[in-house]
Amino acid sequence: MHFPVIFHIYNFPIPAHIIFETLAFFIGFRFFLYLKKKRGDTIVDANRTWIFIGATAGAVFGSRFLGALEDPAALLRSANPILYIFRTRTIAGGLAGGLLGVELIKKIIGEKRSSGDLFTFPIILGMIIGRIGCFLNGTAESAYGIETSSWFGMNLGDNILRHPVTLYEIAYLILLWAILLAAEKNQQLKDGIRFQIFMIAYFGFRFCLEFIKPHVNIFLAMSAIQWVAVLILLYYAGTLFNLIFRQQNIFIYAEYP
Repeated sequence: MHFPVIFHIYNFPIPAHIIFETLAFFIGFRFFLYLKKKRGDTIVDANRTWIFIGATAGAVFGSRFLGALEDPAALLRSANPILYIFRTRTIAGGLAGGLLGVELIKKIIGEKRSSGDLFTFPIILGMIIGRIGCFLNGTAESAYGIETSSWFGMNLGDNILRHPVTLYEIAYLILLWAILLAAEKNQQLKDGIRFQIFMIAYFGFRFCLEFIKPHVNIFLAMSAIQWVAVLILLYYAGTLFNLIFRQQNIFIYAEYP
């Protein structure tokens, strides 16, 4: 396999990354609509629409803003900082920005119910599909690992054996999906807990993954993504404490005859 992977459709070259990124949004959204219809939604349609708008706007802003902050020196050196910010993006920033956008919108419209549970599995599915595209893009973007001599090493297009961090992330997301399903098999998670577990698990993973990715330390030997991960984990500190010490606070226990 040669990286980056380019598909030719009617002799027109289309990077695999663009195809899978588009599929990630389309399939993820269709899966969201399917779950909304199947499971129902405690939030009225008008408020859900505003929440979706807030999530999308926050994700677009957050992904590009944090992406630009990954290398502040490069941002300052750029001839057009606005264009530089527009061209950079990271899923970690998208999730954090989406969370902020949703919370702001909910404050404005007065929605107090948890809204993230219905998004959880569609987000995971979209991320898995999107990360396939990132893997097929090789070293054409920053979603690759540092050099390694382990048997995990892969040549992603620059003739250096690197950690295939996108494949690690795909495997982790599939495992997280399975764990969430298993957790809900006989017991129902309390409202909002599914999404909170996802955020805790993903940002904890990303904090660790950054150590085997090329990155720029911006403060105390940590990257911008790692600092955002720390902030997210602090934001959900109460849920994290309950997960470890007080599991009765996250489940609605089923009563069996």
